[in-house]
Amino acid sequence: MTSVRSLSDVPEEGVLTAPSSPLLENSPYLNSNTNGSASSTNTLYSGPAASGSGSNSRGSRKASTPSVRTLGRPSSGEALPSSSGGKRHSSSSSTSTSASRKPPTPHLPIQKTRSTPRLPHDKDVESAPSTAMYWSRAPVYGALPTRTMRAHSVNLIDTTAWVFGGCEDNYSPKDMKDIYCFDIETMQWSQRDTKGDIPPACRAHTTTLVDRKLIVFGGGQGAIYYDTVYILDISTRTWTRPKIKAPYPPCRRAHSAVLYQQKIWVFGGGNGMTALHDVWTLDISDMAHMKWEQQHPTGRKPDPRGYHTANLVGNVMIVVGGSNAKEFFHDIWCLNLDTLVWNQIHVKTHYQRMTHTTTQVGSYLFIFGGHDGKDYCHDLLLFNLVSLEYEQRQIFGKTPSPRGYHSTILADSRLFTFGGYNGNQSYDDVHLLDLAAGAYLPQVTSFNLELD
Repeated sequence: MTSVRSLSDVPEEGVLTAPSSPLLENSPYLNSNTNGSASSTNTLYSGPAASGSGSNSRGSRKASTPSVRTLGRPSSGEALPSSSGGKRHSSSSSTSTSASRKPPTPHLPIQKTRSTPRLPHDKDVESAPSTAMYWSRAPVYGALPTRTMRAHSVNLIDTTAWVFGGCEDNYSPKDMKDIYCFDIETMQWSQRDTKGDIPPACRAHTTTLVDRKLIVFGGGQGAIYYDTVYILDISTRTWTRPKIKAPYPPCRRAHSAVLYQQKIWVFGGGNGMTALHDVWTLDISDMAHMKWEQQHPTGRKPDPRGYHTANLVGNVMIVVGGSNAKEFFHDIWCLNLDTLVWNQIHVKTHYQRMTHTTTQVGSYLFIFGGHDGKDYCHDLLLFNLVSLEYEQRQIFGKTPSPRGYHSTILADSRLFTFGGYNGNQSYDDVHLLDLAAGAYLPQVTSFNLELD
């Protein structure tokens, strides 16, 4: 089922008619010039074929509007330089006329391919000790994504990060159903073809990994919100849409989901009319007969919200930040999934965040980026799960630019951050944070979350 509703109250990155408070004057919900935002859907430049292909033909050159993902290639208003760096001249033995040129071909998507990594050489980055955390931009290559990554999902399976969904600067659904894969060892991009009941383009959904299957719930595109479930079997690359009997949760996006004891726990989000704070579980113990059930936790509940984060720590779901389109939250909440009791963690220092990412690293939560109610951020917050307080750490390297709507995964003692959006343009880059052996010591390998 889908639902088309207004966007007046749901936490969203779309357009509102006017700010409801001074806090939202610079909010990501407000975009006074939607048409003027950078678009990443233009045709890309396709360079000469790789030398190893055995082909002597040269790829056609296409112009595109400059954007973050065009990697500095010229726009349609700029001349494409020749190998000599000057104007292209005809030889004395032949002439070149406009009549001999082929007419432009219709707009077709062109796959960007980089045969070798482009290594970063930042001379302005200071040296760092071997025990320090260090930011760097990943030297990616391969079949680069033909779109940016914003409000998408990333799941790590073995050494491959699977990227699904999201939207571009102009909210175009083009290519949003495509699956891209990133090898965290070789930094190589590739695109994977899928078959079956392929889901519609969506953003702000959740994707949960269960036994080498990706379970996608909710999300939406434009004014459309979804309550559907799709499953991608990684082994066969086949999509299926299971039939689930009522009751089922309302349509939503910008929610969160964690996996605990053969159930996917869904919290919050927005349904197009208001923000939510309900809790639903999807029983996946029998994948052929999945079942939704609404849970009714006790205790004081968090305010309705979306674009928060949720992490499973033991048997506790920890919710950080979020927004209800009127205010940005700094609070941290815990839901015991065994007793179904809500508790709030009271911290001395507060950080408002939405559209951020929160990743558990040992006994810490690493909170990166997002919007703080005034602007997008690129700082990294460390929340200690033992002391239940924020801690400061010195981080070296070149920090990613401010952004939200990105995705972050932990792999091999490194945090990988994919894409994002800064209020004006979205990104297709990959950054990694090398955690180092002693970067966040003292590290606790086993602990219990002590709540009031």
